[in-house]
Parts: sequence; structure tokens; C-alpha cells
Amino acid sequence: MNTPKVVLVTGASAGIGKATVELLLREGFIVYGAARRVEQMRDIASKGARIIAMDVTNDESMINGVNQIMKEQGRIDVLFNNAGYGSYGSVEDVPLEEARRQFEVNLFGLSRLTQLVLPVMRKQKSGKIINTSSAGGKVYTLLGAWYHAAKHALEGFSDCLRLEVKPFGIDVIIIEPGATESEWSKIVFQHVQKTSGTTAYSEVANAFIKTFEKLEKSSTVYPPDRIARLVSEAIRSKKPKTRYVAGNARPVLLMRKVLSDKMFDRILNRIFGI
Repeated sequence: MNTPKVVLVTGASAGIGKATVELLLREGFIVYGAARRVEQMRDIASKGARIIAMDVTNDESMINGVNQIMKEQGRIDVLFNNAGYGSYGSVEDVPLEEARRQFEVNLFGLSRLTQLVLPVMRKQKSGKIINTSSAGGKVYTLLGAWYHAAKHALEGFSDCLRLEVKPFGIDVIIIEPGATESEWSKIVFQHVQKTSGTTAYSEVANAFIKTFEKLEKSSTVYPPDRIARLVSEAIRSKKPKTRYVAGNARPVLLMRKVLSDKMFDRILNRIFGI
């Protein structure tokens, strides 16, 4: 690359975000890693990443982050919206405050950051917005209503955005990972136990945790650098795909496509022993 592209990666303190920052640095990009936990980005800072303290639920921190990049680089070529987490628990048990936070982090924060970079990309007449969705954006599981709702919404949001910004030379790309090595499952288990572990849904919650742990041990869990390579591929491609499906998301999405709702329900109930 004669002129290195400038990339902003959110959720850069762990997992897919950190792996993507590391890969893009090796490939010669100018990379800004953004996250709340600045201390967990010291390792990528030592490798050349520019570090930004950013909370995607805090408007001021997002504005300051974008302004910093523009002041230092004068452009933003790629926004990789990767920050997010999984909030699980029964619909009856999850406080609406937590449900709103799930949407704030997984959808509205992403949307606001997108709004902030779009004027820059329109002026440049080029840019790429890459959103981390999930196989969970197309399928569903028990106790995951708010997580899946947010990811389903992200899929629709991204599709609409893609149509809107294409005339300005901007691409919108969705990454749909399957099981990936990260803090995600640990956080999910904590939320399930805290929210529904001692309620009327305790048996379901315990069955969910035990089954999910078994699936993680028996299934192929992909390292985050596999997903990072897909992000790099999307950035480098002149005509990127609208969606990049990774890992064991493929068979899950195929199963959802060909099976009826009730058949898919029965399979889930059998898997989780309910």
C-alpha cells in the first residue's frame, strides 16, 4: 500500500478485536484500537497501535475518538464495529435496564459511531464499515432473547445502511462468526447464573450452562485470528462480500435455512435436554 489505510477497531482489548489490530498492524495499516479497558491494550500499543479510550455507550468518548483520528490522520478508511457482549437470561428475569444496555452496546453505540464516521467517508468518497454480527443474528437459542434480538436488528440495520451509502463509495460488510475463542461465553454464563440461576427458570439455566460447556469442549472453537483474516480480506477486496461467514456458523445457518421453525425448536430442546 502506497498510502496506508487508517482503521478504527472497537472492542480492541480482547478476542477478535485485539487479533484484528495485531494482524492489520503486521500488514502495514495505521490502526487505532478503541476500548474501555485501556490497560488491556498496552500489548498492542507496544506493537504500534494507537490507543483510544472509548465507551460505545458514551457519546462524548466516541466524538473525542473520531476527532483524535481526524486530527492525527485527516481520514478514516475503515471502521470495524466489533465491541459487544452477550446478555443471557430468561425474558421474565432480565431487567429492562439490562435489555436496553444490550442494545446500547450491540446496536446503538455501533450506530452512533457509524454516524460520526460517515461524513468523513462521504467526503473521501470511499470507506468500509464492517460490523461484527454473529450466527446468532440469524438463529436463536433459549435464554438469549435480548442478545439475539440485538444481533437480528444489527443484520437489518447493516442491510439498510449498505443501500444508503453505496452511492458514496462506502461498503458495509457483516462478519458472522460461529464459536470463537473469547471472553464471550464466560460473560454469558455469568449473566445466566446471575439472572436466572435461582428463579423459576433455574433448571433451564443450569441445563443451558452445562450443555454449552460440553458443546464448547466437543466442537471446533476457532481462534480469533481466523476471524481477523476475514476482516483483512474484506478490507483489501475491491468488491467485498456483503457477509463473511466464519467457522461453525456455516452448518448452523444452513440448518436454520432448511428446517421449519418447529423442527429447529425440537432440535434445540433435544440439545439442551429440555
